[in-house]
Parts: sequence; structure tokens; C-alpha cells
Amino acid sequence: MIDIQLTGLVKEFEVGKRILDGFSLQVEEGERVGLLGRNGAGKTTIFRMMTGQVRPDEGTIAIAPGKRLGLISQIPVYPGGYTVRDVLDTAFAPLHAMERELADLAAQMGENADPQVMARYDKLTAAFELGGGYDTETRLNKVCNGLGINQDMRSRPFDALSGGEKTRINLARLILEDTDILLLDEPTNHLDLNATEWLEGYLERFKGTVLAISHDRWFLDKVVKRVAEIQEGKAELYSGNYSFYVEEKERRYQERLKQYEKEQAKIAQLEAAAEQMRLWAFKGNDKQYRRAINMERRIERMRTTDKPTKEKKLATRFGEREFHGDEAMVVTELKKSFGERTLFDHVNLDVTGGERIALLGDNGTGKSTFIKIIMGEEAPDSGSIYLGPSIRIGYLPQIIHFDRPDRNLVDTMLYAQNCTTQEARDRLASFKFRGEDVFKEVSALSGGEQSRLRLCMLMDSRINLLILDEPTNHLDIDSREWIEEAVEEYGGNLLFVSHDRYFIEKFATRVWMLENGQITDFRGTYSEFRAFRERQEQLKNSKSAPVEPEKPKEDKLKQKRPGGTKELEKQVRAAERAVEKAEVRLDELAQEAEDAASDYLKLQDVYKERESVEDELAHLYAEWERLAAELEEARG
Repeated sequence: MIDIQLTGLVKEFEVGKRILDGFSLQVEEGERVGLLGRNGAGKTTIFRMMTGQVRPDEGTIAIAPGKRLGLISQIPVYPGGYTVRDVLDTAFAPLHAMERELADLAAQMGENADPQVMARYDKLTAAFELGGGYDTETRLNKVCNGLGINQDMRSRPFDALSGGEKTRINLARLILEDTDILLLDEPTNHLDLNATEWLEGYLERFKGTVLAISHDRWFLDKVVKRVAEIQEGKAELYSGNYSFYVEEKERRYQERLKQYEKEQAKIAQLEAAAEQMRLWAFKGNDKQYRRAINMERRIERMRTTDKPTKEKKLATRFGEREFHGDEAMVVTELKKSFGERTLFDHVNLDVTGGERIALLGDNGTGKSTFIKIIMGEEAPDSGSIYLGPSIRIGYLPQIIHFDRPDRNLVDTMLYAQNCTTQEARDRLASFKFRGEDVFKEVSALSGGEQSRLRLCMLMDSRINLLILDEPTNHLDIDSREWIEEAVEEYGGNLLFVSHDRYFIEKFATRVWMLENGQITDFRGTYSEFRAFRERQEQLKNSKSAPVEPEKPKEDKLKQKRPGGTKELEKQVRAAERAVEKAEVRLDELAQEAEDAASDYLKLQDVYKERESVEDELAHLYAEWERLAAELEEARG
């Protein structure tokens, strides 16, 4: 059954500039489809068309009859004084109406036993129970806990919340409504890692249809099964998740390029033949002249294929400063509080040269405050942060600020950097600011463009500690990849706060998890950190499980093995070989992980196998130690 049918959508907001130019998409019931495209490509416009906020200039929109449509980015207006709890309760409005009618019917039945009233009461009771009327509180608590909506937030006025908090509440409300079709417009932008992972788990269990706009590549990999990319106002379809889309898009590009080059070679061949025919025609051969004309017409028809293009990579890198010394940064007994709330205490950390550290934690735990203390913008309550004498910091804040946003890009570079006008334009061009764009005012740039400009300015600074606070937040995928290209070439120390798991996985070689006022320091990649946390959770659960009484062991000396010590020696040698084999495989996997650093799917497979081999190695060590002890005892 088809849930969404979009056919030939056309929309232009400026005369002659079509955002959508014949966009068509069909989504089957229960499908999960990712809608991709640059900022301004028309993604949100399509959602607004589907909810009736915008009318298409041409084309049709059909939603399956009886299906309820919910849009995350659309925040309804509620009566003044509504609390968050009141907003969440609107999800149960039909059940509350049933509840009121049931109370009225019960009162009527108390006065007289009208069969029609009793029949209506029985029918309504069954519908109320089927709709989950008796477990609304359980459902509400489960969703609120998953999205980090605590009791304190539920009592706050809805109007007093930030835009991000309102979006989160609206997401919770739509989930509680059991909407049939979910339209998700950047659902993870205002969620921390735990809430994002909870949402992914919910969507895995969700029976309805999902159409998602997202720049969170990890989220897209986990959730969507098909991708529709808006290209020149039309839909380019890919039958897989984000990783499949990246590979398939590159394959299609290479295929089109190959076809274009083949056509160009054929055109060159025909042009040479046509030229030869014209030479023959000069000698009075009219037949050759007509053939030359026909061939030239054929060549013109072949010239309709444009050369396929794709974005060029950034042709620049940071001006790095050489690091001297053993320690880049040392954090000693650091503490910071606001009022009665302690963000962190007794934090002790040390950083050596070249480390790439991800600072993670839920929203509000103090990550940005920690960064501000490093930058000297906040003072700690106690403790200290020591930076090595050769350390020079480059900082990209979460909210980009320019002292003179009225200046154009060239003037901004000239005033901030020691360079000529031509050097300024060259540097801007390397960050894809070209032509008339360089004379735009900074205030006219989008958030992603401002981040790109700030990075461009940082590139000229000779730094060896780069600090990024949510560098990819609110950026489209192209802008995220531009930032990643710049960071990838940088070899100094990197400390970054991010909820973008794709970015974290790509760059982190060490993780600082800020929670419960402490920082857990884990040396390894994000995938290794996740595996470590999962093992911790499993161990915790196994310890809390009831322990069965241990069976009495037999005396090993009385339990003679067939073959005596010779058999034991053979088993010990076999165990040693198995251990050596597993250790060799671990070394091979370490090299494979390094080789596959830019291939997320392959990297995940390597990490999965490595975890399996590590578990096997632990078991083999235990077996070898047991056999060696038995051999020692048998000899003794």
C-alpha cells in the first residue's frame, strides 16, 4: 500500500528560480526514507506542502486515506499558561474524551439501567482499553525518560522553553499520538547522544512510515532504508542507507563520466571524419559535402550531454605550529559549580602531543563550560588547567561571532589577517568563496558559511591545539564534509565537543565522557568506547542477577586424565598455539582498522571481529592458564 505519493511537484519563490522542478516520490507503507539535499534545495518545502502550509505551483500530493500525518518541525500554538505536561497530554485527547464520556455513562447507569446506555458503556470501555487508556502514564514516562524530559521540565510553562526544547517536546507528543506517518525535519539537532539513540531504537520498533530530513549521517545509516536526494529540483533515488548512497553516488558519477568521455572521443572521431569529407567536397564531390553536413548535425545532437561534476575538495590545510615538550595540557583537581549545582569536580587529565579527543556528555552536563575554562573565558571554582609553553589554540565556537558582521568577506580577511587582497581572495577561494560571493556581508552568510569563513581565518594561524565546540551543528552534509576535510589534514592536538557520531568516529582516538560530575577517560575510538560501555552494562547486569550456588569441585589429583602429563603437555602446547594465532589476528585487525579509517561500514565490521577475537583471546588465556596450572600440579 502506498502511504505517500508526490507527483511532478514544481515550486518557485522567485520568478525563474525553481526550487522544485518535477519532483516525484512514492513511499510505501512502513518504509523509512531519507530526504537529502543541500540547504535551500527544497526539503522543508516538500514537508510544508504535505502538511498543507504551502501549495505547489504544479503537481499533486496524495496521502493514504485515514493515515495520520505528524511533522516534527511544526510546533503548534497552545493556550497561554500550558505547561509541558499539558502539551504532552494533548496526545491523549481522544482517550480523555472517552474517559469523560465513560464517567457520564456510569453516572447515568447509577440512576437507571437503560440497555442502550449499558451497551454504549461496554463498547466505549473496549475501545478505551484497546487504545491504551489504562497505561497512558506508563507510556508518557517511557517516552519522557528516553528523550530526557524530567519531572522539572514537565512542570515548566511551554512558552518559556527554547526552540530546541519545544522541538523535543513536540517529538515526544507525536510519538505518544501513535502517528501513522512521521515527517522528521532534523530530529536529532536538539538531542544529546542518549536521546538520539533512544529515538533510533523507537523508530526501529515503529510500525508506521518515516520520511526523514537529516544531516546526521549515523542516524541515516541506522534508520533509513532508502534515500531520495533532491538534484536540480528532481528526485534521485538510492535503494539503501546513507553509506550505500555515498558509494552508489560515486559509482554513478564514475559511470556518467566514463560515458561522457566515450561520447567526447566519438565526437572527436566524427569531427575528424567530417573535416576530411569537407576537403573532398571542395574538389567537387557534392555527395561528400552532404555526408559532412549530416555528420555535423549528428555531432551537434551528441553534444547535449553535459560533463558530470562534483564538489572539489578544499585545497588548503592548517598552518601548524610545531609542538615541543611532553605535555600539551594538564588538568588538576578541576571543579566548577553554578549555585548549588556542581557540573564537575576532582577532574584530573593529561594530554600529550597529537591526541584527538572527543568530549561527550548529555546536554547541560558542562561540556561547553569546560571548553570555556580552557579558553580562559570562565574561571574554575578550584583546580587548574596548565597549557604547555609552546601551545597555541585555534577555537571554533558553537555560535560563530564576528566583531564587524557588516564587513564583506575580503575586508574581514584583510582586517583579521596579515595578507594582501589577492592572498585574501585566494584563501577564500580555497574555501569555496568565489566570484561575487567574496563581496557579501558576513551577516548575509548562513551558519554553515560563517563556520567555513571562521575556519578559513584559522587556517592562517599557526596552531597546535584546535578546539571545536559542536562544529557540525545545523550544517548540511556538504558543509560537514568541508570541515572534516580541513580537520583531516590537521596533525596537531584536537579537542572537540560533538553529538555527530559520524564525526566522532572519524576523528576521536580518545574519549572524555562527562557524566555525574566526573570525566571518564577512555583511550580508544568511539566504537571501542561504545563496546566498552556495553560490556560494562552486561557485567553490571550479570552481577545483579541471582547467583546460583557453585557445585562442589572434585579433587583434581583424584581426577586422573587419560595419558597423564604427556596428554596435558600436548593440550598446553595446543592452547599456546591458539593464543598465538588469536594474537596475530588481533595485530592484523589493528592494521585493517587503520587502512579502513575512511570506510565506516568496513570499519564497523573490523571492530566487530576485533571484539569477537578479544573475547576469544580472553577465553583462550583462561584455558591456557588452567591447563598450565594442572600440568604444574600433576608434575609436582
